[in-house]
Formats: sequence, structure tokens, C-alpha cells
Amino acid sequence: MSSLKTNLLRTLAVAGLSAALVAPAAAAHAEPSPADLTRRIERSSAELERVVESYNKIREDIKANEAAVVRLQARIGPLEREAARSRADLGEFAATAYKTGGLRTADALLRPGGSAALIDRLGTIDRLTQQRQERIDGFTTSQRRLIDEKNRLNRVLARQAAQARTLATTKTRIERDLARLYELRREAYGRATEAPSAPRPQAAAEAPAVSGQAGVAVRYAFGAIGKPYVWGGSGPGGYDCSGLTSAAWRAAGKSLPHNARMQWGAVAHIGSGDLRPGDLVFYSGLGHVALYVGGGQVIDAPSAGRNVLKRGMNLMPIHGYGRVR
Repeated sequence: MSSLKTNLLRTLAVAGLSAALVAPAAAAHAEPSPADLTRRIERSSAELERVVESYNKIREDIKANEAAVVRLQARIGPLEREAARSRADLGEFAATAYKTGGLRTADALLRPGGSAALIDRLGTIDRLTQQRQERIDGFTTSQRRLIDEKNRLNRVLARQAAQARTLATTKTRIERDLARLYELRREAYGRATEAPSAPRPQAAAEAPAVSGQAGVAVRYAFGAIGKPYVWGGSGPGGYDCSGLTSAAWRAAGKSLPHNARMQWGAVAHIGSGDLRPGDLVFYSGLGHVALYVGGGQVIDAPSAGRNVLKRGMNLMPIHGYGRVR
């Protein structure tokens, strides 16, 4: 009897230990809930948007520096030609002076005035030569300064191109992670991203009556509602957040950089009480921007997997408000 009792206790202990081992494993492999999936997608989307905005900024910097290099090259070319002409003139001047006897000491001594005339002529030649050399020195100094500046800009471009490649690699990693999350979301909801909207030609007509350039920007934004978020996109097929605001104001004849932080630096900062349709709303961290359309509403390109939409402007902590100048 005692042996039977001992075996029973041992069996129960083993069973209990097995249950303890199995239970955590079962919990660890539990399928994530739809709410968990949504939170993970939103976190990854927010991270991707920050990377995209950083990438956009570097692209804007590269464009500005490329334009500066072109301007420098346009200035360097004429300076090089002018300096070459000055060198050629100086050489021709010296050769002519020698051939005509201005520098031939024997001839000069035999001419009226003798050595005194020679000294005068040599002094004149020396002054002219010095003037020419000063001009050449001036040209070559300017040329050297411009070439040094061009080389500096080329180094900046190389660094920025390397940064852009790094950001592109990071973006690829995040999109790979998002793809896995979207697959889980497809299993949970039947769809990885929001359904594309049908074209809405009447969308611009739904915009509030706003005059001037701000009205053009607002109507453009209404016309973009339903189009997909596309990283680095500035329309017309898709947009990221700063791509939408820059495209809307480009339609109104104003140029804004394709980057939220740079747009913040380009606009006039206003208070919430001064906000009117066409103004920009910037969010905490300057990683997101939207176009204000009145009534406490904005139109923005939210994040990867979503479409441009109109919604309440308090969608996240607000950094500030800006008016395009």
C-alpha cells in the first residue's frame, strides 16, 4: 500500500511539473490579438515615418548642394579662361618688349639717353609686368577659392549620399518588418492595408470656400483624399506627410521643402488662435505635418498602409502651427 501511495505521488508530481512546463510555452505561442497587431504596426509605421522624413531631408540637402556646385562651376569656367588669357598676354608682352629692343641692353646703351633711358624703359616694363602679375594672382586666388569650395561641396555630397544609402537600408529593414506584421493583420482582418478609394473627382468641390493661394492648397488636399501613403511620394499617385503639404502648396505656386522639419523652418510661426485653412500643423518631434482645412480638421498622409484622409487635428501632440509665406 505504501509503495502504491509513493508511486501515485510521484506520478502526480511529474504531471504537475509537465503542466508547469507546458503552460508557459502555450502562453508564449499564443496568437497576438488584433489590438496587439495594430499597436505593433503603428509603432513600426511611426518609426518608418521618422526614417522617411530624415531621408527626405537629406535629399533636399543634396539638391541644394548640387545646385551650388553647378553655380560654382559656371563661375570657375570664365575665371580659368580669363586667367589663361592674362598669362598669354603677359608672355606676349614680354616677348614683344624683348624683340623690339626694349630689353636688349646693348641697343639701349647705344640709343640716345644711354643707360638712363634703359633704366626708364626697364622701370616701365617692370611696372607693367607687375600689374599684369597682380591681375593673374587675383584671378588664380579667386579660382583657387572657388575650386576649394567646390571640393568641399563634393565631400558634403559624398557624405550625404552615404547617409541616404544608410537610411534606405534602414527603410528596407523596417518595411520588411512591416510586411510580416501586415501578413498577421491580413490573417486577423482579411486585409493588410486600407482598401484603395475610388477616384473622387468631386472631392475638391467639397473643400470650404477659401480664397487665394491657401484655397488652391486646400482644394488640392481634398482632391488627394483616399490616395495611398507612399514613402517619399509627392503625388499625384501617393504621398507621405510632407510630400502632401509640399504638393498642395506647389499647386498654389509656393515652394516648400519635402521634409516636415525643413517646412517648419520655412513658414511663419503662428498661434492656435490664428489658425486658418491652408496653414500647416506640425506634430511633436517634427516628424509629421498636416494641412489645416478648417473646423478643427486636417488632411494628412497618415502612415504606411493607410490612405490620405481628413480627420481631427489633435491626432497626436502638436508642436506648432505655420503659415506659408
